[in-house]
Parts: sequence; C-alpha cells; structure tokens
Amino acid sequence: MTELRALGPSDLLVSPFCLGGNVFGWTADKEQSFAVLDAYVGAGGNFIDTSDSYMNYFTEQGNVPGQSETIIGEWLAARGNRDDVVVATKVGDHPDYLGLAPATIKAAADESLKRLGSDHIDLYYTHFDRDEAIPVDDIIGALDGLVTAGKVRAIAASNISPERLAASLEFSDREGLARYVALQPQYNLVSRDTYEGARRDIVQREGLACVPYFALASGFLTGKYRPGKTLENVRNMPGLAGGYADTERGVRVLAAVEQVAQARGIEMATVAMAWLAQQPTVVAPIASARTVDQLPALVAMDDVHLSDAELQLLDAASS
Repeated sequence: MTELRALGPSDLLVSPFCLGGNVFGWTADKEQSFAVLDAYVGAGGNFIDTSDSYMNYFTEQGNVPGQSETIIGEWLAARGNRDDVVVATKVGDHPDYLGLAPATIKAAADESLKRLGSDHIDLYYTHFDRDEAIPVDDIIGALDGLVTAGKVRAIAASNISPERLAASLEFSDREGLARYVALQPQYNLVSRDTYEGARRDIVQREGLACVPYFALASGFLTGKYRPGKTLENVRNMPGLAGGYADTERGVRVLAAVEQVAQARGIEMATVAMAWLAQQPTVVAPIASARTVDQLPALVAMDDVHLSDAELQLLDAASS
C-alpha cells in the first residue's frame, strides 16, 4: 500500500485499507494488538479507526470503554510514530459521554486525547446521531470549536440520516464552519441499502469520502461462517457475522465471492474488500484483524482490480 489517497476535501492522505481498532482489547489483547498495528504500518498502512466507546458493549469480559483508544495510544507512544499515522476516533456512544450535545462533544474529545496520548485527533466522527432534537447547528458549532482549537484536524459523520447529513453540510457552508469531509456508513456485499441511495448521492454530490465499516460483515465475507456451522467465537452471534449465514442472500453472496476467489487463487476476504474499494465514492474500507495472519488478505485488496464480469457477478448476487 504505497499510494496514499486524499480523504475527500481534507488535507489528510490515507492508505486504501483502514485498519479497524474495534478488536483491540476485545478479541486481541495488548500484545496481539501491537503486533497487528506493527504489521499494518509495515505493509504501508497509515489509517487507523477507533472509538471512545470500544469496548463498552463487552465490559462483562473485563473491558472498559475507550480501551481501544488506550491501546492505540500506548502503541503510538512506544513506536514514536504519531505524525506518521492518521488516527480516526468517534464521539457520542461512550456511557459517560452519550449523545452529541456541545458540552458532551468537547468533554469527550479531551478524554479521547488523553487516552490516545496525543494533542490532536486527525479525523473525528460523530458516532451516532440518535437525538435529532439537538440541532445540527449545535453539533457543527462544537466540532468547529475543536478544529479551531487545533484539537481536531477534520470532522466526519458515521451513523446519520441523509436529511441530517445534508442539513449539517448546508449549515457549515452557510456559516463558514468546519465541514464533514467523510461519511462512515455500514456498507458491504450483504448490506448495500445502508449506503447506496440517498446517502451515497449526498457523498458524491458534496465531494465527501466514504469510509465504510463492517467491510467484511463482521467476518462473514471471509467464508468462515456457513449455514449450520457453529463457531466458538464471540462475533458469531445474531445480528453480527452469524446472522448472515442463515439468509438466502447471504448464501448467494458467499457462493459468488468464493467463485471469484477460487478463480483468482486469492482469499474471499480480498475479493470482498476489492469489490468495496471499486464502488463509487469509497476511499478506504475498514476491516479489523485479530491476528497478524489475518492481515495479508486485507492488504492484498490494493493489488486486485476486479473485472467488469466479476463485478457484475457480485452485484447480481448481492442485489
């Protein structure tokens, strides 16, 4: 991954595969996480995604919210490479800083900076826009304050309605304030309507970058989850990877991905990532790796350009 690309209209230059940090402190301990991070940058990667709420939903395993940020911060300090890495994190889902009220955004950003051991966040996402009673004016105003203060370089949104996204961009333009440069939607071969349509239209029209999460549908598109197959894995649960294996569409998509992978002699994960990377507006799909052994199939997406026939096969199976 030697060629970096611009993240929308920002001055951030990122690698074509974004490493997800959601497994750090969850299915990957600190030592494993450091090894994955080392291997990722060793392969030319520079774009790491996390959130202040990771691992809020698995505290029964001894995790604490913000644990992923802490591990990344410790790795950055140990390697002394903060200026070489684009770090993206999110606000709005930490149990102590829920929502996007201006005071919450400001306080949560300071806590993220402490955990990351940094004086700035490269890309700051609003994680969930759950309370639409909060005016987008207030949210953008708070984010702009962080940019003006030098605590954040660029802002972006994740789970947000098309209407609120459009309204946010309009407000930024009207008032001359910081403007979203990217959208991070759920988007993959078994979840296309979560992005394609109104959201993608706005991203394309406004010149934003798409940085999709769940690029591998929580591991389903690697092929390890099959109908009737049970895995002893915390991620194999209803609503995550295991849920797709029991759907007609999921079975159809797996068959198509496997067909392309076998014909090319590459991993199924590589095919799924390559398909996503070739979709309009997508700049850098996000996928996580629990071990170093899982990274090569993800990094390899940058070397694969699917043919029109392969794209048509995958599109038909996933439609």
